[in-house]
Amino acid sequence: MAEWRPIATAPFASDLELSVITDDDIHALVFPCRRALYGWINSKTGAAVDIHPSHWREWNDRGSLPGDRLQPTT
Repeated sequence: MAEWRPIATAPFASDLELSVITDDDIHALVFPCRRALYGWINSKTGAAVDIHPSHWREWNDRGSLPGDRLQPTT
């Protein structure tokens, strides 16, 4: 599994798996996203996604598995 990377390094032309840190947990989105000039879009639908992710990694078709916790690199 690919390592999580800081969101500031996310590329623009790739399907990405994003993680979001909330008050009490870390969540990986269950759909691929792409970075856009104005924020993030759902790669499958093209809809804007109102999120503030903390980390990213390349999307794979299986997505995150249960227990696949965020362990970001800095």
